[in-house]
Amino acid sequence: MPPATVPPVGTRIRQARQARGTSLRALAREVGVSASLISQIETGKSQPSVSTLYAITTALGISVESLFDAGEDRATARPAAALPHALAAFAADPARRIGPLVTPDEREVLELDSGVVWERLGHVPGADVDFLLVTYRPGGASSSSGGLMRHAGTEYGYLTSGELILTLGFDEYTLRPGDSVCFESTTPHRYRNDGGIPAVGVWFVFSDT
Repeated sequence: MPPATVPPVGTRIRQARQARGTSLRALAREVGVSASLISQIETGKSQPSVSTLYAITTALGISVESLFDAGEDRATARPAAALPHALAAFAADPARRIGPLVTPDEREVLELDSGVVWERLGHVPGADVDFLLVTYRPGGASSSSGGLMRHAGTEYGYLTSGELILTLGFDEYTLRPGDSVCFESTTPHRYRNDGGIPAVGVWFVFSDT
């Protein structure tokens, strides 16, 4: 993997939590994890899984996309105008653009728990979308506990290599290179890689505003 900026995700989560006046224990209860895990994530001792990351950002009212703003020491609220003044102060510069050309060594990379890596492929100011190159390493999954996740928005994915299992509601699908998926992200879902090589694809997650 090419060298890239690793954003201080835990720091941004802590800033957003404190700006809302939410305690560690209260956030942990809302997310359904231990306060110890939230503390470890905020201090950088642990990385969240995909499902935990979505649960945290949903609870705090911030966007996942904002966690990639490596040049900012704040989280992006969505929408900022609807949030308390203290949290709105964390809103990132809406004019910040990633691109139009992003080379592999310029990508911002987010290493998550359970063998999942997100690489930010670009951002157009004003667009509320996560544009990601997603890698599930062998044995990797969006939830280490096996649970399904739900979050706001709609997602579209295209697998370029490897195989990826998608559990969507009561159904299960095997994605192979060239396959694509699209569904409302409020549908309980989980991804996992049962194969021996990384599963890599391009994902768009459009957030509801």
